[in-house]
Amino acid sequence: MRHAYRVEAVRQAEAHLMSRLPEGALMQRAAAGLAAAVAGLLPRVYGARVVLLVGSGDNGGDALYAGVRLARRGARVDAVLVSPGKAHQGGLDALVKAGGHVPDDPYHVLAAADLVLDGITGIGGHGGLRPDAVPLARAARGSGALVIAVDLPSGIEADTGEVRGEALPADATVTFGTYKPGLLIDPAHAHTGAVRLIDIGLEPYLPSVPDAEALQHADVAQLLPVPGTESDKYRRGVVGVVAGSARYPGAAVLAVAGALRAGAGAVRYVGPGADAVIARFPETLVHGWPPSKAGRVQAWVVGPGLGDGPGVEEVLDSDVPVLVDADGLRALDPAAVRARTAPTLLTPHAGEAAALLGVSREEVEGARLAAVRKLAETYGATVLLKGSTTLVADPDPHRQVRVNATGTSWLATAGSGDVLSGLTGSLLAAGLEPFDAASVGAYLHGLAGRLASRDAPVSAHDVATAIPRAWRDTTAP
Repeated sequence: MRHAYRVEAVRQAEAHLMSRLPEGALMQRAAAGLAAAVAGLLPRVYGARVVLLVGSGDNGGDALYAGVRLARRGARVDAVLVSPGKAHQGGLDALVKAGGHVPDDPYHVLAAADLVLDGITGIGGHGGLRPDAVPLARAARGSGALVIAVDLPSGIEADTGEVRGEALPADATVTFGTYKPGLLIDPAHAHTGAVRLIDIGLEPYLPSVPDAEALQHADVAQLLPVPGTESDKYRRGVVGVVAGSARYPGAAVLAVAGALRAGAGAVRYVGPGADAVIARFPETLVHGWPPSKAGRVQAWVVGPGLGDGPGVEEVLDSDVPVLVDADGLRALDPAAVRARTAPTLLTPHAGEAAALLGVSREEVEGARLAAVRKLAETYGATVLLKGSTTLVADPDPHRQVRVNATGTSWLATAGSGDVLSGLTGSLLAAGLEPFDAASVGAYLHGLAGRLASRDAPVSAHDVATAIPRAWRDTTAP
């Protein structure tokens, strides 16, 4: 599990740790880890041209002391002071003593750099880069050098993942002590490159509950339902699917495919796509209207390809968990969802989330964390907000948000969300609580998309077919 903490928690942990260490020891730990990471990214350190973009905060100090270590190993190190007179004086003195330089022409050294260390702003930065830093950031990106962010890319919001102005995208980020939410959540996540975590001893001083977390293979493997020796189709979970229409029968087929590939003991289908479903999946149990007459289910999925057809109100009247997606989200009544005694899981993409919140799509995409939290609060439901990084929020505002980044841009294809709905509904029917079902569903769906698209573009059907491979991948010893 990767845990992420907001700035306030990180600073409190740093203060506790620094009170137990000699002065400057924590910065030296960070610098040592940073220098080692940089050395591993260079073909060789000796003779390499390294430029430090040094701001006025501790990130600038980390960069300077890392530069000291690289200079001692034979690198040519130039420190570009973004805020002259405000740089960490001890680090600057140590760099000059080690043979480093403060150039008169920063753009000349940037143009010749092999690697640029971005220490302009730290976790306290807000609102994008200041105007005096923008030309330097652009020159760094235009130089062709590797850009390595110190703790986080300058210009992103550490707590929220927002990017409110110009930022400096990195090829890699070396972060200290713990992840910050902005490193995991888009649009900031798109600026980080590969992220490496350096242990500086913060963990014992961080809160027990993080602000955000991301599952990894081992976490998913522990949550996946596995049939026991006494299992039958009901113990494994029966999921009901109300989806599809005369115009969109394929949505029903894909939602059923996702449910079957994710291990449902049985799938009961109700809707106008029965002929298409049974032709593709003869194991499906097809029923007439209404859903309440379909027989026993442990969870319902409603909405994919439903058009203007009925189904949402009927399914919400049930006393089992319900996943609402796609057309089912249109005109969804928050009061009706909040009145339910059983859990509800909503799975909108950014456009659908914007409609539910009454804001623009751009507002949702620019502040994804705030949007998913607001939806969960408004509807009293678990919310899975789809996107380049998928977010899962619980209606309990004190619970951490889950972040999933296993997906690929190839998943932006018609029907992919229908597969995710069926997959996640199957996990709900198997007994996973909505927060876990949504998190595991997003993880497997993203991984299936990656596996299916290794050789070529994919369709939603390909993604569904790859779900068992993704399942095996997460559980392989």
